[in-house]
Amino acid sequence: MSAGILDPTISRSSRAHGKTTTQQRPPTEAPGSGPPRVADLSGLRVGLLENTKRHAAELLDAVGAALAARRPDQQPLTLIRHTKENFAMPLTEDLVEQLVRDCDVVVIGVGDCGSCSAAAVADGIALEDRGLPVAVVCTEAFDVTSRAMARLKGQPDFPYLLMPHPIANLTPDGITERGRDLAARISAHLTGAHLTGTPLTGTAA
Repeated sequence: MSAGILDPTISRSSRAHGKTTTQQRPPTEAPGSGPPRVADLSGLRVGLLENTKRHAAELLDAVGAALAARRPDQQPLTLIRHTKENFAMPLTEDLVEQLVRDCDVVVIGVGDCGSCSAAAVADGIALEDRGLPVAVVCTEAFDVTSRAMARLKGQPDFPYLLMPHPIANLTPDGITERGRDLAARISAHLTGAHLTGTPLTGTAA
């Protein structure tokens, strides 16, 4: 009996009928041009998409506050908060459309379990296929799961950000500090400063 990763982007009905393929959206940029990125975050609408995991909303709020605080000389950011109600399932098409319409970039988090890290990476790939720059945040304990989903989606070099596990037991001060560390890396990631084709590890840029 072979083991493998369960793709949360395949519907239950498809699994029941033995269908294990998904439709791949065509890339929004020419092959080899890399994922969509922005030149700068100044004045942009930054989506914060949390997945209901413990402290995910608080961590993304801390990231948003740090991103906004880092730009005193430039146009202010607009922070747009969204919630993905089922952390283990793909984004609904309605929410995808809303994010594409309302945001210039999106931060997705937090992947701190097997199913939610896989789903977060799948969501990031789906949004970038629509031309929306994303930063997917997962914890180091689920790097293997995150990378497996990227390979399953045909993008083995899809870049995401890793941070220490766990986050569920962080204190308020710890969340603030973690958000500040992540904000610097997320800003660099969204502007293409760290597109190395490998996961970004640690808490410092």
